[in-house]
Amino acid sequence: MKAEELLEHLDPEQREVATSLSGPVCVRAGAGTGKTRAITYRIAYGVHSGAFAPGHVLAVTFTSRAAGEMRSRLRDLDVGGVSAQTFHAAALRQLSFFWGTAVGGKVPPIAEHKIALVSQAASQLGMGVDKVAIRDLASEIEWAKVSLVSPENYVERAGAAGHGDVAGHSVHEIPALLRLYEEVKTERHVIDFEDVLLLLVGIMLDRPDVARQIRDQYRHFVVDEYQDVSPLQHRLLQLWMGDRKELCVVGDVSQTIYSFTGARSHYLARFAREFPKAKLIELNRDYRSTPQIVNAANLVISSDQSEGAVSLASQLPSSVPVQWKEYTDDEEEASGIVGEILTLKEQGIPLQDMAILYRTNAQSAQFEAALSKAGVGYAIRGSERFFSRREVREAMVAMRSAARSGMEGGLGGNVRAVLRQMGWRDEAPDQAGAVRERWDALNALLSLAKEMETKRGAGITEFVQELEERAMMQNAPEMEGVTLSSLHAAKGLEWEAVFLVGMSEGLMPISLAKGEEGIAEERRLLYVGITRAKRHLQVSFAKGNGSRANRKVTRFLNGIWPAPEKKVSRTTDYRRRKAQARDEFLRDHPEDTEMLDKLVAWRAAKAAQLERPAYTVFHDTTLRAIAVSKPGGIQQLGRIKGVGSTKLEAWGEEILDVVNS
Repeated sequence: MKAEELLEHLDPEQREVATSLSGPVCVRAGAGTGKTRAITYRIAYGVHSGAFAPGHVLAVTFTSRAAGEMRSRLRDLDVGGVSAQTFHAAALRQLSFFWGTAVGGKVPPIAEHKIALVSQAASQLGMGVDKVAIRDLASEIEWAKVSLVSPENYVERAGAAGHGDVAGHSVHEIPALLRLYEEVKTERHVIDFEDVLLLLVGIMLDRPDVARQIRDQYRHFVVDEYQDVSPLQHRLLQLWMGDRKELCVVGDVSQTIYSFTGARSHYLARFAREFPKAKLIELNRDYRSTPQIVNAANLVISSDQSEGAVSLASQLPSSVPVQWKEYTDDEEEASGIVGEILTLKEQGIPLQDMAILYRTNAQSAQFEAALSKAGVGYAIRGSERFFSRREVREAMVAMRSAARSGMEGGLGGNVRAVLRQMGWRDEAPDQAGAVRERWDALNALLSLAKEMETKRGAGITEFVQELEERAMMQNAPEMEGVTLSSLHAAKGLEWEAVFLVGMSEGLMPISLAKGEEGIAEERRLLYVGITRAKRHLQVSFAKGNGSRANRKVTRFLNGIWPAPEKKVSRTTDYRRRKAQARDEFLRDHPEDTEMLDKLVAWRAAKAAQLERPAYTVFHDTTLRAIAVSKPGGIQQLGRIKGVGSTKLEAWGEEILDVVNS
C-alpha cells in the first residue's frame, strides 16, 4: 500500500493528523470524530512513508480492547511490528525484561486483587473489614499510588483533592494504612498493578543504562484517551521519551469521567504549556451520531467549562428525534423499554446494536427481568469474562486442532463445522438463560470468523492466532443480544439505538457526587452516554417506585427536557395509538379485518399459555402483514418481516392453520 493512498480515506483534519509526523502533536477529538482512525492512519502513513520504523513506535491505549482493535486496524493497513499496548502491559513487559539486570531474580507475582491485602492491613489497624469498607479503602490506596501521593503528604494532597473520610475513617488515619499495606505486600512477596509502573519508574531513574536501552527501542509515541492519564502514567511517559518530543496525544476533555481513579485531564488541556511548540489539531466532525443526538449532547455539555472542549458537528443526515420519556415507576420503565426494543427489532435493528445504559450496576436487575420475560437475549458488560467461559475455552481447543489438521475451505464454513461438532446449531434457542448464553458465546466466534474472512481473507490458522491474542488481552468479540452496561463501562463503544435510563436526580448526578468538580464529572458522564447513540436515543426516568412518586428529571436536562404536555397515561396513549393503527387498517384493508381478528385472538391465547406479553409472540405490524399477504406455506410465511426462523419453527404451522381456516 502506498502512503499517499491512505490519505484519500481521511477528512481534512484527520489528514492533518496523519501527516504531522514530527514534534509534539495534540489532537482534541470529540466523540465520534474518528480519533482512533486518525492516529492509526498516522502510524500507517509514518511507516509506509519511511518516517517511522515499526519497531520504534509505541502506541499506548487505556484498555486491552482498544489495544487489540488498534493492532487489528494496523494489520488491515498492512502495518506490522508496531507495539500497541496499555500502559500496564508495556510497563510489565519492560519490567520483566530488565528486572534480572536491575534487581536480580524474577519479578514478584502480581496480586490479582487488593482486597485480601487491604483487609489484612486494615484489620491489623483495627479498621472495619466489611466488604464495602475494604473496597473503598482499596480505591483510596489506588488513587494515592497513581497520584504519586506518599503517606507523608497524603493528608495535604487528599484535602486538596476534596477527599473526606474514607469508609468512616478520617484522612489522618489513612497514612498508616498506606504504610502497612506496603508491608503486607512485602511479607507476601507480591506486588500490585500500580507497582508495575512505580517499579519501572524507579529502575529508569536509578539505572540510566536501562533507560537508554528503552529509549533506543521506542522513539515515537502515540497516546490515546490522554484525558485519562494519571500523574504516575505521565511520569512514566516522560521517562520513556527522555529528551525527545516525538509524541502525539489524542483525547477529549469532555469525556473525563475517571477522576476518582486519578485521571487528570489538564495534561491534555494544557499540553501546549508543557510543549510550547506543540501542534494543536481539533476534530469536531461527528460521523457517528445524527444531528438530533449531537444537538442534545452539545446542549448538555455546554455548561461544562473544561478548557479545550470540542463542540461537535454531525456529518449525518437529519433523522428521528430524540425521545424523552417519563414513566410512572421502575417496572413500567423496564417493560416500556423492552417494548421499544422489540419495535426497533421489527424495524430491522439487530439486538446487539442496542444498549440500555444506567448510572449504577444495581439498576440492571429490573431490565434483566423484563428482557428475560420477553424472551429477549442480553449481555451484561463487565460480567463473566468471555474467554473464561467453558464453551469458549473448549471451542478454542477445537479450533487449534482444526488448524493443525490443515482444514481447507473458507474460514466461516470451517468455524461453523467445528462449532456444530460441539452441538451448536444455526438457530438460536428460544429460551433465555444458560442455554441461550452458551449459544450466543459460540455464535460470537462465528461472527468474528466471518468478519475476518470478509475483511482479510483470513484462514483458520490466523483465526486461532486472533483468538489467542484476544484472550490474552481480554478483548471479547461482539455477542448477540441487547447490551446492559453502566455509563462508565460504555465509554468507547457505540450502538445504533441507546436507552439512557434512570436519568433522575439522585442517580444523575449520583447522590455521592460532591463539590463542583464532582457534579461536573457527572455531567460529562451523561454526555458520554448520549454520544454512544448513532441514530436512536431515548432518555427516560421513573417518577417513583412503590407508593412514592417524587423523583425529578436530572438537572443536566433542565431547558432540554420537553415541557410536560397534558397528562395522558401510558396505557391510554398505547390504546389510542393501537386504535389509530386499527382504524387505518380498516380503511385500507377492510376485507382482511376478520383475518386480523383471528390472528390477534390466536396470539392472545398463545401469550397466556406461555405467560408472556402478547407483543413478544408477534408484533402488531407482523400480524397485519400476515393478514394482508395470507401466506399459503411455510416459505411464504418465513419471508414476512418479523417472523424469523425461530418463531417460524415454533408456531409456523399454527399460523397457517389460522390463515387457512
